[in-house]
Amino acid sequence: MRADAPSGPMNFAGRDGAPLTADTWGDASSPPLVLLHGGGQTRHAWGRTGPRLAALGWRVIAPDLRGHGTSAWSADGDYDLDLFADDVRTLVTALGDRPLLVGASLGGLSSLLAAGESPRAAVRALVLVDVAHRPDPRGVRRIIAFMRRRPDGFASVEEAAAAVSAYLPRRTKAYDPEGLRNNLRRHDDRWVWHWDPRLLDSFEDRMDPPGMAERLLDAARHADVPTLLVRGGLSDVVREDIAEEFCAEVPHARYVDVVDAGHMVVGDRNELFIDALIPFLRHVG
Repeated sequence: MRADAPSGPMNFAGRDGAPLTADTWGDASSPPLVLLHGGGQTRHAWGRTGPRLAALGWRVIAPDLRGHGTSAWSADGDYDLDLFADDVRTLVTALGDRPLLVGASLGGLSSLLAAGESPRAAVRALVLVDVAHRPDPRGVRRIIAFMRRRPDGFASVEEAAAAVSAYLPRRTKAYDPEGLRNNLRRHDDRWVWHWDPRLLDSFEDRMDPPGMAERLLDAARHADVPTLLVRGGLSDVVREDIAEEFCAEVPHARYVDVVDAGHMVVGDRNELFIDALIPFLRHVG
């Protein structure tokens, strides 16, 4: 096994016992740090981040969210945000220690509600990766349009890699088709994304519903733990003014930009993301 490889998939339970698959890195006696991916991704989005954070002294847990990867899909197609937040609460309880939650996009929203709304999950700190109390709708529409673009999938993994490269042209490193295979699944003779397509209906419903911004700000205040917003410097989802507004409304929050990164901060600039995270980890660790 490579030194940076996860220890092997582990199973956790979400709400109502729904199976959630997770990768882990680090010593079991180290303080826990949970990495929660964004909508339409899988736990493999953290494949380069997990071992780096484990080397800094954390026990890292990266689950597939409900409806993603090899975790359970909702039988009724329900992917309400409260359901994801309950899954996070259940995972935190199972860990038996106050974890630090690092959540990107959907993972960040789920973490925020789990930590700030009753019943509040007992967490050490929150890191929100390019997600705040409200998005720029133009950026969200762009993401959903890409996710809906190929409902019939791809003829090959290489074809999927080419589609992602065209969608994210700022990434200078060519996509590794073998790495991308982790985010795809076989369906008949096609390769399709490894998430439940019914997720997209929920994503569109909660693009920016009335009252949601106030609800998320209230959750952030009541979480009352150190909170860091890591914003992609080129993000079209969390503009600079949105990040500033979030921090002005949440006294224990601050934000940092990762230069040359868009909404997919970790995928765009993983090393710079970790560099931005390290001072915060030292502060709360």
